[in-house]
Amino acid sequence: MVKSRIAIACFTTFAATVAVAGLPACQAGDAPAAQSASPSMDGPGVVPDIDKLPDNTWGRTVRYGRDLITKTSSLIGPEVPDPSHRFAGNNLNCQSCHIKAGTKKFGLPLIGIYANFPAYAARLGRVETIGERIQGCMERSMNGRPLPPDGPEMTAMMSYLKFLSTGHQVGAPVAGRGSGSMRELNRAADPVKGATVYANTCAGCHGTDGQGQRVGKVGDGKGYVFPPLWGPDSFNDGAGMNKIIDATNFIHSNMPDGTTWQNPTLSPEDAWDVAAYIDSQPRPAMANLGRDFPNKLEKPVDTPYGPYADGFTAEQHKFGPFGPINAAVRNLKAASAARK
Repeated sequence: MVKSRIAIACFTTFAATVAVAGLPACQAGDAPAAQSASPSMDGPGVVPDIDKLPDNTWGRTVRYGRDLITKTSSLIGPEVPDPSHRFAGNNLNCQSCHIKAGTKKFGLPLIGIYANFPAYAARLGRVETIGERIQGCMERSMNGRPLPPDGPEMTAMMSYLKFLSTGHQVGAPVAGRGSGSMRELNRAADPVKGATVYANTCAGCHGTDGQGQRVGKVGDGKGYVFPPLWGPDSFNDGAGMNKIIDATNFIHSNMPDGTTWQNPTLSPEDAWDVAAYIDSQPRPAMANLGRDFPNKLEKPVDTPYGPYADGFTAEQHKFGPFGPINAAVRNLKAASAARK
C-alpha cells in the first residue's frame, strides 16, 4: 500500500556552491535567499513554496531535486535509455514512501531533515552524513547503487532537502515527522488475517499478486500508477518498509491512497496484520545485512534479520509480540551498564 508517486531520500555533505553538470556554478545573486512559505493543507507545519524560486541555477537545481523524488523511475530508474543513469534498481519513485514529494504530514515527510544532519545512525554505529543517508535509501528502498557523491543527482537531491529545511533550526522538532506511532499489539501480527485485509482493501490498486499497476508497459521507464509491494521490482529486505513497525504506521496513516492520519481507513489491528502479510512476501535480498547495527542492543526490535543480542527468534522479531523482546533488551542494557 505504498503509494505510487513515492520514493526515498538519502544524502552527502552539501557543497558551498551548487555545481550541477550542464549548469554553471552559482553566480552572485543566485544564492538561496530566504524563501516565502505557504501553509500546506496537510503538511508538517509550513512548506516553502518551490514555485517562487527564481529561474536561476539554485531554482533549477532545487526543482530537479524535487523531480528526482517524484519521477525517480523516469530519471534514474533501471529502464532509462542511458545505462550510466540507471542508479535505482527498481521502478519505484522516492515519493512512493515520501508522499507528495516529502511534504505530507506523517507520510514520511522530508521537511526539516537536512537541518538534522550529520546525526548518529545506529545502523552504522557512527555519525552519518546526509549524503550517506541518501545512499542508504538508494541501496535499500530503491534496491540500486550509490549516486556519484559529486554528481548532479546527489547535488539536486540535497538542494531540495536543504530547501525543505528553510526556516528550520538544527534539532528543532517538526510536526508530523515520520509516519506515526501506534500502540503495539500484545500478540504477533498475523499474515493470514492480513491476506484478507489485503484482498479487501489493497489489491484493487496494488494487484492481487502485489505487483502494482504500470503507467505504461515494462521497459518504458514510466514507472507505476500504484507500485509493487513485493517481488523483483519492489524494495529489498534491508529497507525500512520491510520492518513491520515502520510499515504498519505508514499504512495506518496513509493507506489506501487518500487516507490521512486524522481519518485512518484501517483499524490498528488490520494495519498490523496487513503489514505482516506484505512483509512476509518475497522481495530482493540485500547482501551483508548482518553487518548492520554493530551494537546489537541498538537494533530496532522489529529488524527482521539477525544476529540479535536477546535470544529471540527472527520470526518474533518480524511479527512480534515485541513486549518480551523489549524487556529482555532493557535487562541486557542494564547489565551492560553495570559492568562498566
